[in-house]
Amino acid sequence: MRHGKKLNHLGRTAPHRKAMMANIASSLILHKRINTTLAKAKALRVYVEPLITKSKEDTTHSRRTVFAYLKDKHAVAELFRDVSVKIADRPGGYTRIIKLGNRLGDNAEMAMIELVDYNENLQKTAKVSAEKKTRRSAGAKKKADAPADVAPKADETSSTEETAAE
Repeated sequence: MRHGKKLNHLGRTAPHRKAMMANIASSLILHKRINTTLAKAKALRVYVEPLITKSKEDTTHSRRTVFAYLKDKHAVAELFRDVSVKIADRPGGYTRIIKLGNRLGDNAEMAMIELVDYNENLQKTAKVSAEKKTRRSAGAKKKADAPADVAPKADETSSTEETAAE
């Protein structure tokens, strides 16, 4: 039984898994969005989110710690320069996994993993829906607006009747 064991071995030896996770994490940081299998995406989320949290504090020690995991100086520079600035106020949950369906060749479940703050399409819709909303019931709003909306002006009704008659 694997009670309490969070690490998915992905059918690989430890050095192979370590190298693969470093490569996938570097690709995610550099490209902001990658397609992979669902199992690898879930394993990557556990691997990369602590590294992104470490990047919030830009010290030599944290850079060296992250470099020990990623083994790619360009990815480390990108992480500390750009990604950490965007996620500075976020308390966690830096990645999003979206299921894509099954792969044609071997029917493996595919997924897209992306950095949350880099999806401009979802940020635009979130800003639109983030308008001020009140917690009042709908009845109170209808009662307040009722006198203005219920009685149309006499000029408007006669002009619409004239256009309908013509």
